Amino acid sequence: MPAKKTTKTTRTSARATAAKSRSATRPTKRTVVATELAPRAIGPYSQAIKVGGFVFTAGQVAIDPGAGQLIEGDITAQTSRVLQNLSAILEAAGTSLSKVVKTTVFMADLAQFKAMNETYGEFFPVNPPARSTFAVAGLPLGALIEIECVALA
Repeated sequence: MPAKKTTKTTRTSARATAAKSRSATRPTKRTVVATELAPRAIGPYSQAIKVGGFVFTAGQVAIDPGAGQLIEGDITAQTSRVLQNLSAILEAAGTSLSKVVKTTVFMADLAQFKAMNETYGEFFPVNPPARSTFAVAGLPLGALIEIECVALA
């Protein structure tokens, strides 16, 4: 009697196929963004991370990248410097402020909100990003403002 042939079939469930498909499309490449045109990170963090079509920046305070010191000045001057720093980081990542979809603003004193808002608006004159603003007990180096953002890559 001839030996009986056996064939092994594997079945893949629809759920397993869908999970495999989802994991294949998930972004796995994470790129660190760094530029000398913005302040160097003062701790164990990156200026920004580019992943999955987005750029996520670290919070920036009003440090002059050349001097490495917090600038002197009011909320208007500090807001402008922060947004210049963010712009430099985004450009290093291949994007710009015009592609920012969300910002988070941390302020030492919300009584200065109006002045901050006016300067902020100069950097986002058309179709500004979504934004959250919080009052905080303190910021690094005694800064008046810190801003982080998420942009399209």
